[in-house]
Amino acid sequence: MAKRKVDGVLLLDKPEGITSNLALQKARRLFNAEKAGHTGTLDPFATGLLPLCLGEATKFSQFLLDADKVYLAEAHLGVRTTTADPEGQVIETRPVAVTEADVAAVLPRFLGEIAQVPPMHSAIKRDGRPLYELARQGVEVERQARRVFVHDIELVGLAGDRLTLRVHCGKGLYVRTLAEDIGAVLGCGAHLAALRREAVGPFVIEDAVTLAQLEDLAPEARDDELLPADCLIDDLARLDLDVEAAWQICHGQAIWRSGLRVGELLRLYDPAGRFLGVAEVDFEGKAAPKRLLATAP
Repeated sequence: MAKRKVDGVLLLDKPEGITSNLALQKARRLFNAEKAGHTGTLDPFATGLLPLCLGEATKFSQFLLDADKVYLAEAHLGVRTTTADPEGQVIETRPVAVTEADVAAVLPRFLGEIAQVPPMHSAIKRDGRPLYELARQGVEVERQARRVFVHDIELVGLAGDRLTLRVHCGKGLYVRTLAEDIGAVLGCGAHLAALRREAVGPFVIEDAVTLAQLEDLAPEARDDELLPADCLIDDLARLDLDVEAAWQICHGQAIWRSGLRVGELLRLYDPAGRFLGVAEVDFEGKAAPKRLLATAP
């Protein structure tokens, strides 16, 4: 069957045990879509919200990469692993005598801007090679600490050696490193045992659909699960164009409007309210087309 042109954003609830790319390919096959991409991956052991872009929406997926995220994380106290998650080998065990008060006392250390050393088992590249490839060969290299931001950490519960936290963070945070660092401060060590992503930017897990639910839908009903491409950039200022300005933009020409700020990004709409794409204000104060839908008139 020939692939079809289908555009939109799918909020997928990724299951445990498969890669984000496999989840993407499964969803793409269900929609028989020509083109698909994701907006940031989840580890195979993790579940939860994985926004997927189909067709023209892939042009705007990068706008979600910098979005804040919310995770429900379960740390296994007293056990450290090679990868700081359940996929690694156990390298140390310690007794656990930690109370909720102990946890509440240390969490403020991890709020705001913090320095985090990326794990060896990560996709960050060194000399063109992902660190996880080097880690699999038993090679460990020095990593520079990176600045990341944690908005909030909620203590959801502590049951024996299992600590559950809800983490609201900015881009680039490794939750498994956070779990490991919290375990170190508590004096017992820890690794990330389970992870569920509950929110990405404005999107929440309650609005997501599972692969099983998609499979149960009739093919013609699956498109109803898609959000429009411009939902990815809803935080950008909106600029409505008249017929002439819309024609100019769609033909690569910049347009002038009063009050625009150099470097500002704008989402563009034609007189019928159809989304055209994104413009960036150039040094002359004009809105220049940056990324347009191929289907723009």
